[in-house]
Amino acid sequence: MIELFFVTCLLAEPARCSDHSLLFEEQNGLFTCMLQSQSELAKWMATHPAEQVREWKCRYAGENDREA
Repeated sequence: MIELFFVTCLLAEPARCSDHSLLFEEQNGLFTCMLQSQSELAKWMATHPAEQVREWKCRYAGENDREA
């Protein structure tokens, strides 16, 4: 599985962040994730107006969450 991993932070409290992920079929590959990620993040943000996306990346599911 390919995962769109992203971190969001509250607009009112920027230090309060959460990890999220959306899964894609592996047959579509990382390239498809990269192509679709911005529209998927826009949909997510439309339903979560109190948060902003701080970072995102496409990766194979199961990798470590945030890198140090």
